[in-house]
Amino acid sequence: MSERIAHECGIALVRLKKPLAYYQEKYGTPLWGLYQLFLLMEKQHNRGQDGAGVACVKFDMPAGEPYMFRERNVESNPLDKIFQTLLARYNQLVAEGTAHPEFPDTVKKSYDFCGELYLGHLRYGTSGGYNLSACHPYFRRSSWPTRNLVLAGNFNMTNTAALNERLTAIGQHPIFATDTQALLEMIGHGLDEHHEELYRTLKARGMPGVEISRRISEEMDPARVLREVSGDWDGGYTLIGALGNGDAFVTRDPSGIRPCHWFENDEVVAFASERAPLCTVFNLEPAQVRELEPGTAVVVKKDGTVRAERVRPALPKTQCTFERIYFSRGNDADIYRERKALGAGLADQILRAIGGDLEHTIFSFIPNTAEVAYFGLMSELRERRRKEVKSAVMTAVQQGKFTEALVDDLIMRNWPRGEKIVSKDVKLRTFIGQEKQRNTLASHVYDVTYGLVTPQDNLVCIDDSIVRGTTLRRSILRILGRLNPRKIVIASTAPQIRYPDCYGIDMSEVGKFIAFEAAIALLKERGQSTLIEEVYRLCRDELARPSAEPVNHVRKIYEPFTAEEVSKKITQLVSPKSADWHGEIEIVFQPIESLHRALPNHTGDWYFTGKYPTPGGYRVVNQAYVNYFEKSEGRAY
Repeated sequence: MSERIAHECGIALVRLKKPLAYYQEKYGTPLWGLYQLFLLMEKQHNRGQDGAGVACVKFDMPAGEPYMFRERNVESNPLDKIFQTLLARYNQLVAEGTAHPEFPDTVKKSYDFCGELYLGHLRYGTSGGYNLSACHPYFRRSSWPTRNLVLAGNFNMTNTAALNERLTAIGQHPIFATDTQALLEMIGHGLDEHHEELYRTLKARGMPGVEISRRISEEMDPARVLREVSGDWDGGYTLIGALGNGDAFVTRDPSGIRPCHWFENDEVVAFASERAPLCTVFNLEPAQVRELEPGTAVVVKKDGTVRAERVRPALPKTQCTFERIYFSRGNDADIYRERKALGAGLADQILRAIGGDLEHTIFSFIPNTAEVAYFGLMSELRERRRKEVKSAVMTAVQQGKFTEALVDDLIMRNWPRGEKIVSKDVKLRTFIGQEKQRNTLASHVYDVTYGLVTPQDNLVCIDDSIVRGTTLRRSILRILGRLNPRKIVIASTAPQIRYPDCYGIDMSEVGKFIAFEAAIALLKERGQSTLIEEVYRLCRDELARPSAEPVNHVRKIYEPFTAEEVSKKITQLVSPKSADWHGEIEIVFQPIESLHRALPNHTGDWYFTGKYPTPGGYRVVNQAYVNYFEKSEGRAY
């Protein structure tokens, strides 16, 4: 994606199933679990660069000794800084002789992050600011181990205000407005209630206090708590949590919007947002890694038992399409194949855009994350060209016209040509206050390879997606124009982004989408401006009196136009207006139909189609339009 947008976070959980001495003997360190957590997070660093946090829970600590620890960082390269800090503390303890690596008990006693259960979080901020207090994991503390809760997640809730109202209704006084704080307090309150119920039952039997605590720990059921508190949750989420008694849980939204994968063997249970990091870190085959089913929770009790059970009713599975297009790393075998298929799906449109002239066309990609789709496009074009050549050769042989000249004409020309045309430099961090100067500096983020493109050439560049069109307007097209091609074609592997997302991606202001901007411009050009205000009234009425069947009234903005008409207007809007610009430009987008063929198991396409998987999504899209019409900036939820 040539434009940076904040998006899905990354989660990791590592639960050791053997005594620490086992890992010291087998792997040479009692910190094996901590190192595995770091590797899982490092392999997912693409999922969060605004902050990172880790937590550790130690089992069976003596009374009076702390047993839950947390470290967070929101500086640049936060993950590296966290582990540098943690390892520096450990090395100091070893140097002082307080911790002896060959004796795990000494390390566990003296070093905060030597334990049996680890959680990790990588943050892309979509709300709550970028300070340390907004960084996961979150803690809810108590002197009762089963009431101590540490929580992290990859999620956005669409109804945070309603969740805070629910907390207020039971007598709480929520301080923070973030969805993380709301979920922490809701789960925490559920734990309190469950704990209190168990306590009163066991106390009524005359059981002594120490035994009560042990039995509460054994009988505490995090899945039950999640089932009881999550009924009002509306959003996309994967949550990981741990209790002070050593229980852990991971749960996923009932539509499967946010991803989660896990595996278990006799040494460890581990979870991550993506499958490939688990395969790499634990040396697994892809088939050994399971996907956490939507609406279910996996609970790992302190005694090591693992069970998965449903906590929310099943809903149609609508996994986020953008996970496959852009967010997840492409070294997962399925994602790699799907991204190649996305590139191949653009072949028809690109061939039409260049008039089938492969001989005078150069293909490239922007940015590096679009490289796999570029490979897919080139494979498709080459396969088509092979079939053309084979057919022509067979015909020539049958007619006795197979000559050296024919070979030169058919085989030696008109083959797809790929080059590395665009490079992205290290992102320039600018602190200049005036927008004009900031834009000037931002235009130099990308650079091009000179001397490859001639004035007779078309230049085709594959992009993951086009959201706002800002980078195209201010940077990419101007830079590509320096090469003086006959025509520039920008091909997006994603369809037109028309509607806001509220389940993890920070795309909630509909007025900033270039596709929406194009549709509004077309309405005004064609004398249909009254529809703009009509949709505003419909959205406002829907928000005031929600219907039994939620309606996305913003879809009416696009209904008068074909996708091709919107694409043509987008091309006009992003094209440079300077007098010295002479080249032709065309922007093409992935058709919805080919998107679904490429990603058959990921049907979450609401940002393209406006069909949301939860009622909250419809509320957000209508609110986003009201905000646009009323010129009110900010998130719509």
